[in-house]
Amino acid sequence: MSKRVLTTESGAPVADNQNSATAGVGGPLLLQDQHLLEKLARFNRERIPERVVHARGSGAYGYFEVTDDVTGYTKAGFLSEVGKRTETFLRFSTVADSLGGADAVRDPRGFALKFYTEEGNYDLVGNNTPVFFIKDPVKFPDFIHSQKRDPFTGKQEPDNVWDFWAHAPEATHQITWLMGDRGIPASYRHMNGYGSHTYQWTNEAGEAYFVKYHFKTNQGIRCLSSEQAAEVAGKDATSHQTDLLQAIERGVNPSWTLYVQVMPAADAAEYRFNPFDLTKVWPHSDHPLQRVGRLVLDRNPDNVFAEVEQAAFSPNNFVPGIGPSPDKMLQGRLFAYADAHRYRLGVNHTQLPVNAPKATVAENYGRDGFMATRNGSRHDKNYEPNSYAGPTQTGAALSAPLAVHGWTGTHAAPEHVKDDDFFQAGELYRLMSEEEKQRLVANIAGGLSQVSRDDVIEKNLAHFHAADADYGKRVEEAVRALRED
Repeated sequence: MSKRVLTTESGAPVADNQNSATAGVGGPLLLQDQHLLEKLARFNRERIPERVVHARGSGAYGYFEVTDDVTGYTKAGFLSEVGKRTETFLRFSTVADSLGGADAVRDPRGFALKFYTEEGNYDLVGNNTPVFFIKDPVKFPDFIHSQKRDPFTGKQEPDNVWDFWAHAPEATHQITWLMGDRGIPASYRHMNGYGSHTYQWTNEAGEAYFVKYHFKTNQGIRCLSSEQAAEVAGKDATSHQTDLLQAIERGVNPSWTLYVQVMPAADAAEYRFNPFDLTKVWPHSDHPLQRVGRLVLDRNPDNVFAEVEQAAFSPNNFVPGIGPSPDKMLQGRLFAYADAHRYRLGVNHTQLPVNAPKATVAENYGRDGFMATRNGSRHDKNYEPNSYAGPTQTGAALSAPLAVHGWTGTHAAPEHVKDDDFFQAGELYRLMSEEEKQRLVANIAGGLSQVSRDDVIEKNLAHFHAADADYGKRVEEAVRALRED
């Protein structure tokens, strides 16, 4: 049988389906990567009308208050002085299930935060885990397809889930998070939030820093076992929504403390592993947490559909002093999120009240389109430049420029001294207590033992062995025992 060739929608052969095209090794993505753009754009249009991912969500309004001076790192106006408050909207979500899915399931949780700043809306779109399953956006549609309902059986299939992970060794770290105790938060109030990606901060002097965001819950971490979660989901599929709604209605307002890790931009190239790799964390011993402020949720939406389901977040909504890093997954999301919203909600989704700026006014030349609501003067022009006092560009960059070098093409991540896919998964495993390890192994074995192909099981077992010898040994023994029953 001749080998089938992967092609684009137009039938052209795909040379590399594992690495996006970048400006040199480790550089930002290139708009000319037709395969990546086609793949992401098509993926965004596969489901209507609910979100392709993060469909099941809850949200609330609140505020962010600066508690510590960070002006040495960023010129962002909403972080400019201690005591300053900025209105926010936070949407929590599960990732893989549909809008009608249960809240108490083993799944990462979305943590999407919108700051309504005087310089425009700033969206920080993260999860309740500091890492993710993959490091290149060209693999994202395939990853989600493997986790969603199978086209034939109509349900999530262990064969698909674990087969993808067998071919994605970089997922081992996130799998260890997901299958551990924090895989099922007891509520949205009792989990941390992370920006997950690396971002760039720029101060008034033009000095650049790379940062990672950590929102630490002030309610304490609480999680559910698989057995507890099954019971909770059976009693109330909307358990996390109910908890968040009732807590705020009682005046028990949940809060998180924001910390950042800071790395001078000049240090990134020589760091011992790729600091822009979304499957890895920065050790706190290298870059300690620095407190920034406090996030408080104190008001429930009046209409869940209008304000939670139509809330649209995009990682490319930056403000002066904050910008992207060369993180390839982040670079892909800069396009994919806004494109998904334009498809799902329409080109004028930014005019919806939950998405529109609150502390400033949107001034641009976008006109018309489906559900257009923004009207100006009858004499306003819809082009620029013009001679009629229309809004004009500032000429000031939002963030510091990123240096790029090398040949264009599909590149794997740049090589660093310590850049394998397993060592941080092993470190996380060794931090766990004996009881935590037992639950982790049981959760992994419960799913992996259902896989029908022995070669897929063996590939996954090899990943756990590579992370830690004891980790791999325990998972292998547990899988063997379940398959013999």
